[in-house]
Amino acid sequence: MKAPAHIAPAALLALCLLSGCKGCKEESASPGASSPDGTAQSHRSGVEVPLPEGWSAQLTSDDSLQAGPSGRPVLRVDVRRGQGEQLPTVEKLVERVREESKNFEISLDQEEQKERYSLLRVTLAPKLADGGVGLQSPALFGARRVGDDLFLCATLSGASAEDVRLATEACRDIELQAKPKSR
Repeated sequence: MKAPAHIAPAALLALCLLSGCKGCKEESASPGASSPDGTAQSHRSGVEVPLPEGWSAQLTSDDSLQAGPSGRPVLRVDVRRGQGEQLPTVEKLVERVREESKNFEISLDQEEQKERYSLLRVTLAPKLADGGVGLQSPALFGARRVGDDLFLCATLSGASAEDVRLATEACRDIELQAKPKSR
């Protein structure tokens, strides 16, 4: 089933860019995985994402972490164990977004690259049959290397410009959970 053009294209593109995702259907999520200190933690995935105030997180059945304002996930984080050396450059992210977005007008809003992460913020608008463009949607596509692992981030449908900004900050600061101290 094809998604209507008015649905934020970022979600569809995110699923394509985050290869290994189990499809474009809604995943049932486990109960909130947020801790009192404002980080999302998953014991199954070992991911710790610092969350903005008012955000919560859930671990989905495919082990991705979804976070956002209460009841409205806007950020998806997937972990690729042992693939840290495959951290893409911002140029590679741009290339991939362009490849996967041939039916969208793309505006590159912010590119940020450091030794351990690459972040790309864009605005996408679907190309319409009459030659115009549809509603614009902000989006984030990013990757962060932590140790030997690679964390892939993307915003989902319905993310506002502020959600994308906050998701960018969260992706930039992803860490592995500290191992519990043995007694």
